[in-house]
This record gives sequence, C-alpha cells and structure tokens, in this order.
Amino acid sequence: MQPEKTNGSGNGTTLIGAGTTLKGDISSNSDLRIDGTVIGNIQSNAKIVIGANGIVEGDISGNQADIVGKVSGNIRAKELLQLRGDCEVTGNLYAGKLQVEPTATFNGQCHMGSNVVEMNPTNEQQAVAK
Repeated sequence: MQPEKTNGSGNGTTLIGAGTTLKGDISSNSDLRIDGTVIGNIQSNAKIVIGANGIVEGDISGNQADIVGKVSGNIRAKELLQLRGDCEVTGNLYAGKLQVEPTATFNGQCHMGSNVVEMNPTNEQQAVAK
C-alpha cells in the first residue's frame, strides 16, 4: 500500500476529523492533528497532535508530539513528547524531553535523550539489551 502523502509548505495543519477512519501510513511536512482513527504509521517533520477522541494503531514519529487520545504503538519525538489529559499509550517512548500529566496512562519503556531518538530499530534492540 502506498503511503498517504501530504505535501505542505510547513504552514497549516492537516486534520483527520472525528468520525473519520484512515487505513494506511501518513507522511507529512506540516503539523498533523488526529481526532479520528488512523490504522497505520504516522511520520511528520513537524508537530503531531492526537486529540482526545483520536485513536492511532501504529507508530508515530515527529519533531514534537502531543498525545491526549489513545495510541497503540511506539512514539518518537525528537524534541518534546507530551502525554496529557486521559491519554492511553501502549508502546515504547523515544523522546528528547518528556512531559507526563498525572492523569495520563503509559505502558511500555521510555528512552530519553536526543541520541536515543536518532537510533534506528536495529540499534534499539542493542540499547535495550545493555
């Protein structure tokens, strides 16, 4: 399946609205906001926001991520990763910086620091084994 491409000039936000289900990978150069359901991986060179009603079943990778909804998969944020509100995350976190609110739920491993986010999946297994 070909990934969905959103070519933006870096300004503006791509929105997957509530009640929408998207099956497939998303790749974007601009900000993304997910209020619906995405079954697939999400990659952005900007900020990714998963709204309170948003559900993602797949991996998320971006410069920043703000999670308020549900995510089943690994999350990579080169800069700041925020787990807010009543979010539920099942998967590993890789973040330069991490902020977790007391009401957020997270089950998985957490790896922090800019060098961890840059690692590829092969190096992750070696790092976890150490």
